[in-house]
Amino acid sequence: MDDPRARRQLLDTGIARLPPAREDVHLDPACGKIPRELPDIHVHPARIAPAELRERAGVDGDHRDPHAVAPPPPSRTALVTRADGTLPNSKSVGHSRRDNARVPAAPRVLVAPQAFKGSLDAVDVAAAIARGLRRVWPDAIIDELPLADGGEGTVRALVRATGGALHVARVHDPLGREIDAEWGTLGDGTTAVVEMAAASGLPLLRDDERDPLLTSTRGTGELILEAAASGAHRIVIGIGGSATNDGGAGMARALGYRFLDKEGRDLPEGGAALARLHHLEGQTDPRLVRSAFEVACDVRNPLLGDLGASAVYGPQKGATPATVRELDGALARFADVVEAFVGRAVRDVPGAGAAGGLGAGLLAFLDARLRSGADIVLEAARFADRASKVDLVVTGEGRVDAQSAYGKLTQAVTEAARRAKVPVAAIAGGTAPGYEALFAAGLDALELITDRPMPLAEAMAQAATLVEGAAERLARSIEVGRRL
Repeated sequence: MDDPRARRQLLDTGIARLPPAREDVHLDPACGKIPRELPDIHVHPARIAPAELRERAGVDGDHRDPHAVAPPPPSRTALVTRADGTLPNSKSVGHSRRDNARVPAAPRVLVAPQAFKGSLDAVDVAAAIARGLRRVWPDAIIDELPLADGGEGTVRALVRATGGALHVARVHDPLGREIDAEWGTLGDGTTAVVEMAAASGLPLLRDDERDPLLTSTRGTGELILEAAASGAHRIVIGIGGSATNDGGAGMARALGYRFLDKEGRDLPEGGAALARLHHLEGQTDPRLVRSAFEVACDVRNPLLGDLGASAVYGPQKGATPATVRELDGALARFADVVEAFVGRAVRDVPGAGAAGGLGAGLLAFLDARLRSGADIVLEAARFADRASKVDLVVTGEGRVDAQSAYGKLTQAVTEAARRAKVPVAAIAGGTAPGYEALFAAGLDALELITDRPMPLAEAMAQAATLVEGAAERLARSIEVGRRL
């Protein structure tokens, strides 16, 4: 059947999980007992959207044919399978059987996850999910679309999604050592993408090398110059995962500016030296004049203060409480001098404090536009168009929590899928308090990768296998829903 709405009509995601054991049962948490005729059945609470959240989010029914006759409401009885994998008589569990004539033999699925940090990149996560789904749906048509929101993996995700090309540039890492860093051109031939994580990112340093007093964004500036020299009319800059707190001063040096003390001497690299900043000299490299700059930025922090770059993100980069105060004072001096030099206030712009103040530097020196990283990535990947052609969207991330539902990529994918009237499920490594807010945002089902208690190190080491198994369980649960 070619009509996507008809094909996905019976993809009922009301059940979120069914483990492989055939005797297992999924019980709605609101139900308090097991049918008497099934005394030996094991019961597992289903991880489904709470009823009140599903109702508020408009989850129930809006992906089905609006003209179809609604089945009678189910009783508060467990959904079960017999030992042979078949369903008992529908009357025994209070459910009406639906017509299965329109169930697609080969569902069309858009798999759009992000990386599971520390274990799998987004490409590997997407591949593992696809393998798991094909265990249940061997003829499924699966569109693998790895995603990122501006941090590590953004370049590869966008290049893959658009049919672009990867390039390598020789740049300096956060401590001034020469390294090779990737950047990309997108399939349109006029857009380039760089990520600061490739040149100035925390993963480039050992734990004992993390020192935001000394680390620099110089390598990020060198990557931007490489992209501009290619003739790109638009340059997208991902600024997640930084190891720096220099306000983008290192980047600006690479672009042609000098940061001087009161004696006219060049300041050294790093955030601490900015406390001695007296004035600036220089102008932007001519190669940058023709390009427009968009920054993938999903935080709203200002540059300074208790919610600023140093206080919020400094500790993860190695800053002590005393160091945080020193860095915040240095960035205050940086803001005073830079704003006077460019004639524009940047310190309080939402996102100025992103990436150790690189957001402020990009605003000041490149007149960049700060945008949601999730929006930039989904637009470039034509997500809305791809979602309109499938029966199901499956996303995923390493951990879902309250932040996942507020401006993050998982929320953006969920909302885009809902606009396309496509059911959407997520696979996650774990949860933290507040993850239920994703159900209110429109998520239909959530499957965790761990099928038994295990140490974090073990789960990370076996991540590909666990993700694959979770995808299989998700597909089997959907199969049960389609047959009810």
